[in-house]
Parts: sequence; C-alpha cells; structure tokens
Amino acid sequence: MDIQGLRAIAVLAVVIYHAGVPGFSGGYIGVDIFFVISGYLITSHLLRGLGGDGRIHLASFYAKRARRILPASLLVVALTVVAALIWYPPLLMKSVLQGAVATALYVPNYLFAWQRTDYLAETIPSLFQHYWSLGIEEQFYLLWPLLLAAGFALFKTRRSLFLGVGIIVLLSFVACVVVTASDQPWAFFGLPTRAWELGVGGLAAFLVAHRPVPMPGAVGSVAGWIGLVGVLACVVLFSDATPFPGYWAAVPVFCTALVIVAGESPSRFGPGRVLSLRGMTFIGAISYSLYLVHWPILEIPKGAIGFEQPLPLWTTVALAAASVPVAWVLYTWVENPARNSAFLVDARPRRSLVTAAAGSLAVVLISVGAYGVSSLQPTSSARVAGTATFDGPPEATPFVPADLTTPLADAERDQSEAYADGCHLSTTETTPKGCVYGDEAAPRIVLFGDSHATQWLPALQRIAAQQGYSVELQTKGACPSVEVHIIRNEQPYESCDKWREAVLGAMSVETPPALVVLANYGNVDYEFEGDKTAAWGDGLRSTLSHISAPTVIIADSPYMSVTPAFCLSQRLNSADTCGRPFSEAVPTSLHEEERSVADDMGAETVDLTSKLCTEWCPPIIGNTLIYRDEHHITASASEALAEALWGELTSAGLLPSNGQ
Repeated sequence: MDIQGLRAIAVLAVVIYHAGVPGFSGGYIGVDIFFVISGYLITSHLLRGLGGDGRIHLASFYAKRARRILPASLLVVALTVVAALIWYPPLLMKSVLQGAVATALYVPNYLFAWQRTDYLAETIPSLFQHYWSLGIEEQFYLLWPLLLAAGFALFKTRRSLFLGVGIIVLLSFVACVVVTASDQPWAFFGLPTRAWELGVGGLAAFLVAHRPVPMPGAVGSVAGWIGLVGVLACVVLFSDATPFPGYWAAVPVFCTALVIVAGESPSRFGPGRVLSLRGMTFIGAISYSLYLVHWPILEIPKGAIGFEQPLPLWTTVALAAASVPVAWVLYTWVENPARNSAFLVDARPRRSLVTAAAGSLAVVLISVGAYGVSSLQPTSSARVAGTATFDGPPEATPFVPADLTTPLADAERDQSEAYADGCHLSTTETTPKGCVYGDEAAPRIVLFGDSHATQWLPALQRIAAQQGYSVELQTKGACPSVEVHIIRNEQPYESCDKWREAVLGAMSVETPPALVVLANYGNVDYEFEGDKTAAWGDGLRSTLSHISAPTVIIADSPYMSVTPAFCLSQRLNSADTCGRPFSEAVPTSLHEEERSVADDMGAETVDLTSKLCTEWCPPIIGNTLIYRDEHHITASASEALAEALWGELTSAGLLPSNGQ
C-alpha cells in the first residue's frame, strides 16, 4: 500500500505543478519519485527470478512490460495526434509529428535533449513532453535485466551484485552532477544521467529483500516520516530556479527510497497508514493513466484558444481535475484489460512483442497521415497587402497576406546570414571572429552584442552598402555586450564573460571603428544586487567606459509572448489579434535606463519601437512579417527598417554619407 500512496503523491505533484497551482513549484520531482518506485519494483521482480532458478527470462520480462506500458501509452499518443490535427495550430503539426514518432520509437527523451528543451521553462512545450520519463524507463527496462543477469553470472552472490549496482548508481550520479553544470538538457533527459535514480530504487529492493529488514520498528517509523516529509518539502520548496537534476535530485530520490525501505519495517506508526488511505490507493492505481492523459488535456485547449492567451488558473485546475475520470476510463478499459488479456498472457511472449511493434507502427502511420493532412491547409489568406514603408506609425495588417515577405512556415529561418556563416558565435565559443561584411577597406561599423544585435545585421548591411561602410559582426548567443554576469541553465555563463572581455580588449587596441552599435536582449537572467534594471545600467556603463569610438545603443525590440507565426496559422483573417499590447511587449523601463546611461556616458540611443507599435504591437505590417519567434525580428523586417535606422543615425550626427 505504501507504493500506491507514493504513486499518488508522485502523480498529483506533477499534475498540480503542470496546472500552475501556486505553492507546488517543485511538483516536477514527482517524476523522480516514479523513477525510484520503478527501479524498486523491477529489481524486486528480477531478484525473485535470480533467487529461483538463477535466471532472468528476458522474453517473458519484456512481454510483461510491453503489456503493462504500451497499450495505454500508444492509444493516448494516437488520440493526441488526432486532437492536435483538429484544434492545434497547423504550424505546430511538425513538432507534433516529431514528438509522436519519437514516442512510438521509445526515444522521446533524446529528441527533447537534442532540441535543447528546457522542461521547466518552455512556453509552447511538446504535446508529448511528459513522455520523456517513459522513454527513460523503457530504455532502463531494456538494459537493466541484462546488467543484473551479467552481474549475477559474474559475481555469483547477491551481496557482490548489490555492490556492483551501487557502483553503477554512483557513476551515474556523478555524471548527472557534472553534466547538469555543463549541458542541462542532456542531464535532464538522458538515461546515463538519470539511471542512478532508478538504481537507487534497485538498491532499496536489495535491502527489502534482505531478511531481517535492516530497520527495526521504531527506527522504521521515524525514517518513513522523515522520508515522506522530505518528499513533500521538495514539492513545496524546489522551483524552476533549482539546478536540476544535479545533486538536488538526490533529496527526493533518497527520501522516496527511505519511505519504501521503512515501509517494510514492523511498525504501525509509520506513514503507511496515510499512504494506504482509500483515496490515495485509488489515485495510485490510476497514476500511470493519469500521468498519460493529464498533459494533453491541459495543453490542447491552450493551443485551441491560442498560446498568447494563457488559461486562467481556475481553468487549468478544472482541466486537471477532469483528467482524473478520463484516467479512470483509460485504466478500466485499456490499461488493466491489456495487462491481463488472455490473448496475450496465455500466449508466447512473442505475441505481446509483435503486438507492441504493430501498435508503434500504427502510431507512426497515424502521425505521418495527420501531418500530411495539416500540410494541405492554407497558411495565408487570398488577399495581398503591399509593401510597408515604415515612415510613420505602423498600420497593422489584419490578415495574413498572400504576398507576405516570409511564408509562415519559413518564419524561424528568416534570420541573418551570420548564422549560416558561423559568424554568430555559439554559447561555447570564446574567441571573437569579427566577420566583416562589405568592403574590408571601408570604414567599419561594429555590431556588438547577442542575437538581438545579430538581428540588426541585415539593416546595417543595407546601410553600409548604400553609404560606403562595412559591418564587423561581434555577436555571441545569449551573451549581451552589457557587462553583467549571465546565468544560463542555472550556472554562470563563463564563456560569455571571456568572449566579451576579448572583444572589448581587441576594440581598444585596433583602429577605432567609425561607429559601435550595441543591441541586446534585456530579459535574461544575470547576477545583481538591489534593482535588476539598475544593475543592467551599471553593466552598460562599464561596457561604454571601454569603448572610445562613437557608440549608439539600439533599444530592444518588442517581446511577443509566443512565436506569432503559430497563432497566425490559425487566424489567417484576424492576424492583428496575434500581436501584443505595447505595455506588455515593450521593456520601457529598460529603454529608459539605457537612455539615461547613454546620456551620462556621451553615447546615443536609437529607438525604433514607434515604427513597430502604437498601443498595440502587430505581427504583420504591410506585407512584412515582423517576428521570427517570441522576441527576434525577421531578417526581412530588419532590412525593411534600414531606412528608418539610417534616418535615426544621421539625425544624431553619428554617420555621414559615403563613409566620409
């Protein structure tokens, strides 16, 4: 009964966290509880086999796992794909296809790691993002019996096998801590860095199998309560800012193992009485089905109404509650019958495995078919809008024009050529490249900053070509030219500091450029004391103190809540509704701080916000798509704004024509 109660806590923590209920910011650790439970149950089953005839019957084991996991899992995937085809933005169906196919092939966790997914911060997460943990468990189930069988054949004794498992757990934990600091997505989603959590459950199975159980009654009671309180404390105290998994994951993992081991002690005063309450055991019984269905039930309505309009809390709570009866139906009519089906149970394991493979193939075919249907849907209206001039207040285009400069499907690729050239540095590079666009003998304009500087390269290239300049690009991913210490993946972004210092050092010894242009994304995490905006201003002041050439700061472009192209693909004839209010989109306080610092330091500022927004910041102006994602403008928009930018630069007396 302790196990069912723990399952209930795990799934409720995850569901409530995903529903956005305040006070449960660490609910994501419910998955870690599941890992420990799975490791414990699977290892217990395998140890019984080794203790019997000394063998692990792999085919029977895999068949039983397939019957237990796959029918409900694959059915939910298929139904989710169909629901997405009906209600989801057409432009997101490619992501749906990728997630569904990866899930059907049991590798969704590696898809999300490869995509650099931030599980704790995604604005539009995959409809199958919750399947990452099932991918890890499925991969663990595949390898763990082989490791235990090999270990038992090699060591012969259970004690030696226990030590071998302990070594695997230790190595995996060390890898988890190291990789979390260097590459958090791979640490979060990878089996090697998560295996230790299931392995801890395996160690608990060894301890419970030992007789007598290594905890007397009174000690077991206290230990059980400590473990349960520790788990609940993690649910409440952990947050998106907690470096995870890393060493912090050890807290819920070992607390869960403590509850499991303590639950075998002969005591009536442990937490088992709470964990075995009827409500807890009911939720525990349907926990797997509840985990499967809650996520699409929460996410598909968001896609239906538009991700730019977050659902109110009462709605997400209602949807989370509605997932309970849906889970009960799935458990009663699919999960349980499939697990106990005489057609599969009474046959050779091969039948279960072939049926599982056929189910996976069916999901792949359904997903491909749904993507094919979605790709036939139009992505623009039949009307044309004409070219925007950007010589006055913007006029929003209320439809997706047939002559849109960038087709919606290509929006994310409408970016500066610096990405293809390799001139925009990755997050790991520290040596400045200083790519020069145009005549290298011409006076230089140095563009310095992060990707929000790179987005202005097309505009400056056009200006440089017309006015006799060249453009030197000094940009790096997620690394502003402002001297602040960036926090990336909950870790200091040290390569950013090294690169910025190198750029400023080179600028001080080389021939001064005609102009230095700074542009940066201000909505980043960085170290600060007191007021965050003031700290940004101090960092900007420090950067400007190292630059002797004339300098201008381009005010940051508006921030959309989500990529407008997704919304636009759903609203071809109401495109203006996919924008955002000025008050929410424009970082006014940041602009004011930068303007104040520039005035103090003898620099200039250019603010093109009036060309992009009135009281509303639309996604399309004329036939120009303005944004390629939540907060970058397209290369097409940048080039279209070149004349407006040139006008601002000349009116400030910063650049004469013809490079003179």
